[in-house]
Amino acid sequence: MTASIVGWAHTPFGKFDTETVESLVVRVATDAIADAGISASDIDEIVLGHFNAGFSPQDFTASLVLQADPQLRFKPATRVENACATGSAAVHQGIRAIASGAARIVLVVGVEQMTRTPGPEIGKYLLKASYLPEDGDTPGGFAGVFGKIAQAYFQKYGDQSDALAMIAAKNHKNGVANPYAQMRKDFGYEFCRSESEKNQFVAGPLKRTDCSLVSDGAAALVLADAETAKAMGKAVNIRATAHAQDFLPMSKRDILQFEGCTVAWQRALQSAGVQLSDLSFVETHDCFTIAELIEYEAMGLTPRGQGARAIKEGWTQKDGKLPINPSGGLKAKGSPDRRHGRLHACDDRHAIAGSGARGHADQGRQARGHLQHGRRRGCELRLGAGAREVSRLKRLKRCESRTRIRPYAWPPLILPVPCRY
Repeated sequence: MTASIVGWAHTPFGKFDTETVESLVVRVATDAIADAGISASDIDEIVLGHFNAGFSPQDFTASLVLQADPQLRFKPATRVENACATGSAAVHQGIRAIASGAARIVLVVGVEQMTRTPGPEIGKYLLKASYLPEDGDTPGGFAGVFGKIAQAYFQKYGDQSDALAMIAAKNHKNGVANPYAQMRKDFGYEFCRSESEKNQFVAGPLKRTDCSLVSDGAAALVLADAETAKAMGKAVNIRATAHAQDFLPMSKRDILQFEGCTVAWQRALQSAGVQLSDLSFVETHDCFTIAELIEYEAMGLTPRGQGARAIKEGWTQKDGKLPINPSGGLKAKGSPDRRHGRLHACDDRHAIAGSGARGHADQGRQARGHLQHGRRRGCELRLGAGAREVSRLKRLKRCESRTRIRPYAWPPLILPVPCRY
């Protein structure tokens, strides 16, 4: 065990015209501290995950967390950025602070506000997380990048349009039960599969329903060491974490193999002492449906090129052998770019601790896991309830053991045009 999650909070995903980065940060930080049942003076360190890249005019945002409570003044606060693994990286840094003995209690916050930015600028800002010498002029921004990946996959393994539509339909259906999701509507397979005025092609074989939504939101976790957690009212242990970083240029990687994610999966599972079959569900970063499809292969659910089997044979449905994205994923929840890690952590936390209506499957099953990939170039995983790497978790003060894995990957899709159905 590396640390425990003892408090959490997050906002719904959506478009919030009256909120700012500061107000979102203050809101979740305040709520997470209250949820943990501690005073702000008990916090030893603060880590903020915030990509920004131009979405907000305010920079140096780590200090904004102090606005939540005067007692946070003079606490060490650091901002972390690691593309779409920013949320995971922030949690990872919090865990390391605890593991080193430098802190007993760490507040981890993630935030992004994207909807105030015009569509073309969104694509431009997100491309800053790509290797600009190669990807900087890609039409459609990240949609174009993943359109290339999807097209290459189709060319090598055949047309996967049916599988992608099934993934989109699954996640939208799951999102209906999630009160925090931005889009709680079951579109059905036929709508997701068919091109229409409301579901046009965006890039390559990807349609609007293959892409996650532009969103605003924030999330926060309170982490504590094992001894401190034992005295808390509730706690979920993080059994193991793993982080693997790959090359940034796609020319130096096989874009059809999320190798960084595979390495992180293998490291985390080995560290936790579990196998993929021990997991009860997975929450993965489905910025695009093609990403979730390839992640099936990266985690070892299917061999290379056979990811479609997992969705077509029902393995990843809520009642399947390994439910994936029972919360609705980014397809339904929305995609405030760099706070996914914290949101996934909160989702995991709710699921394992048994609190909240999160749309997760079979709360009483024995094992759960959570994996997160960071961008196409790397991954961070936790097996645990609400962490962004792979960590096996178990509730403190109970003999039940549960594990959960969530792949956190890629920059979420942000379309250059509003994505409304």
